[in-house]
Amino acid sequence: MPRAKKYNEEEVIEKAMNLFWRNGYETTSMQMLEKEMGINKFSIYSSFGSKNGVFLESLKCYKQKLNKLLNKLKESENGILGIKQYFYDFIDFTKETEFGKGCLVTNTANEIGEDADEQIKDSLTSFTEEVKQVFSKILKQDRTKDASTIEQQADFLIISMFGLSSATRIFTKEQLHNYIENIFKNK
Repeated sequence: MPRAKKYNEEEVIEKAMNLFWRNGYETTSMQMLEKEMGINKFSIYSSFGSKNGVFLESLKCYKQKLNKLLNKLKESENGILGIKQYFYDFIDFTKETEFGKGCLVTNTANEIGEDADEQIKDSLTSFTEEVKQVFSKILKQDRTKDASTIEQQADFLIISMFGLSSATRIFTKEQLHNYIENIFKNK
């Protein structure tokens, strides 16, 4: 008969997510995960299979949290101004101290190499594509834009979002404000 778990998987994954978010995927060791999650390696391997398994579950947890912002954007009828608000909301979402933690997806994409686990790469790519599709949907509210323009602007915005995600880690609130205002100056 298997032993009953003495921990809540959602709680330990949230702790792991925050550890990965702060330190990065590569830097986070199994020892660090054990300490942060408050469970031993056997329990980690038993529940999640590997560090990659913990990370993939952490990404799911992160996406659930970020979905609150995405859902707000999906419901917006403010067109490009709704996307601009999403950028500002994202800054608040990342705040830990005076500076933000960036985006778990962006941080990971910046550090992993070509030889990274395919499931992790696929998860990062699909999430980024999902956000881009939300941007496209909002851009379509402007009926004067053709499909090609919408595609180009959605690409521009997702790349800008990627930049903002990294920038929240080192730039001041005023600098981030200037960045966002310039992104949306001529949209």
